[in-house]
Amino acid sequence: MDEQTDNNPVGENQPPKLTPGMNPLTAAFLALAVVFILYQFGGAILTLLIFGLDFEKADVNSVRLLTMGGQILFILLPALLLAKFVYTDVTSALRVKFPSLKEVLVFIGGLVLLTPLLQSFLYIQNFLFNKLADNISIVHELRNLIDQVDKMVQSTYGNLLQSNSIFEASFIVFVVAVIPALCEETFFRGFVQKSFEYRFKPVWSILLTALFFGIYHFNPYGLFALIALGVYFGFAAYISDSIFIPMILHFLNNFMAVTAFMIFGDQELISSNVTPTEDILYHIITFAILLLLFSAFIYYVMKNYKSFQKRKEEI
Repeated sequence: MDEQTDNNPVGENQPPKLTPGMNPLTAAFLALAVVFILYQFGGAILTLLIFGLDFEKADVNSVRLLTMGGQILFILLPALLLAKFVYTDVTSALRVKFPSLKEVLVFIGGLVLLTPLLQSFLYIQNFLFNKLADNISIVHELRNLIDQVDKMVQSTYGNLLQSNSIFEASFIVFVVAVIPALCEETFFRGFVQKSFEYRFKPVWSILLTALFFGIYHFNPYGLFALIALGVYFGFAAYISDSIFIPMILHFLNNFMAVTAFMIFGDQELISSNVTPTEDILYHIITFAILLLLFSAFIYYVMKNYKSFQKRKEEI
């Protein structure tokens, strides 16, 4: 395992003072294990204790509060406690640095390109997957299993997003967009990725964190899209060294998904269970064009980001 040797454009690569016997890599994997157990199993046990086995008949606002409480107690709190335990400088370990408006707008522009890019990818992915499932029995069985999991996830998610008033819609946005952006980004792009960066090169730190980010969301059809989204959030966090930029991006992604659901009913901003059409060539061409544009955007940001920061410092 090689230590990171690349020059970080925005900070030092050496970790702050560590607790004796602890290193950043151990801390990152410990955090991932603790949060997974707490959020998935602890959350499930807590749900059963509160609502019993008849979960579908539970009051939806109570479920929303439980969802919000689970994010805070089982994701955000462990991240803060572990950061305090492992690192002396918690603000550095969690990237607590305010970005400029220009930095934020640049990365929002990237998200505008990435969103339709991922939607085109999902059309192509599902088209190819269905073609394989129609011709290979084992893939057909796998599709049936994935469809069952996906329907369960979509049903639970859909119930949380049903609203009957502006006040309820605002509460849904807070639960589904604000809280996950705060909690998940503090954990993944803050504590976990930053810990990886102290031992791995940036690209591996970003990819590894994004992989866990995708897996933790339990969205079978959307796994690769979630990983790609996590890579972009991680890239933004690393280049800017500010946790607030991926928080804003995460919020905007979820907010637009909630808005799309409220307007169109069962459509998300990036719908993972899209039904592919036979006119797949259109989606392939769209994907290729958007991928080229997004790659050019990433290249531009990597080449010019230091100048963005210099102009920020001069103001």
